[in-house]
Amino acid sequence: MHNFLLSHAKRENPRIEVELESGDEREGKSYAARLRFGDKTSRPIEFDYKEVADNRGSLAWGRSMAERTRALARELTGS
Repeated sequence: MHNFLLSHAKRENPRIEVELESGDEREGKSYAARLRFGDKTSRPIEFDYKEVADNRGSLAWGRSMAERTRALARELTGS
């Protein structure tokens, strides 16, 4: 997931990084990702493990996640 999000975010700006959150409260259930651009951080994108597993390989879901990631990257960078 990290590489997927990173590749789509960097299409908007190569300086964007992705931070994954997967602490104890999320263990085995979900995780969240944030985009970071310098000292700015985006709101989290939440992912449920089951949703990701069920949609892995779905082109429509992948396209939707790519669009969501790129929109968040544009919002973060102001472009």
